[in-house]
Amino acid sequence: MARKQGNGTPQPRTSARGVAELAREAAEGTLLYETKNPLPADTRAEVVALLNDRLADCADLQSQCKQAHWNVKGPQFIALHKLFDDIYEATGEYVDLIAERIVQLGGIAEGTVRAAAARSSLAEYPLVLSSGEEHVAALSSVLAQFSEKAREGITTLEELEDPDSMDILTEVSRGVDKWLWFVEAHEQTRPASTDGGTAKR
Repeated sequence: MARKQGNGTPQPRTSARGVAELAREAAEGTLLYETKNPLPADTRAEVVALLNDRLADCADLQSQCKQAHWNVKGPQFIALHKLFDDIYEATGEYVDLIAERIVQLGGIAEGTVRAAAARSSLAEYPLVLSSGEEHVAALSSVLAQFSEKAREGITTLEELEDPDSMDILTEVSRGVDKWLWFVEAHEQTRPASTDGGTAKR
């Protein structure tokens, strides 16, 4: 275990064995730097773990947007190529918001590609897509999936009594919903049916 001081939160160590233990604690969401942030250490640990999960999802979402941007083909190429890049840029801002909140709480933002790949809960993006229709369908699905995970996080953060982190995920969720609207507009042709199903597009 990492040695503890002050408010009982672990302090970093520099030995090889210490680094390994710190990495394990960080992965478990139990590693915190000492801070005067008034949230209890146990609450901060839970919030950090939750936000690192959403950080991984968001980094994964960002890479999927770029995958679509690079590979889209067809009559809507220019419009979708630009749209997917706009979403990529916006998602980068969401990544920063989440990561910086983690660090504010004394946690470690686990933002590497490998960490995101290990943690992400999003569906894997198919690498063989080419048409605009295929990319619109795939990216709208993953945007909706991320939005759902963000809302689940907001509910949990409300229970943990961390309104500031709730506000961040709310901002992110609102932005993702906007991009979902922009992407879905390329495939929607008529309203959903009134019997609870979705009309054919």
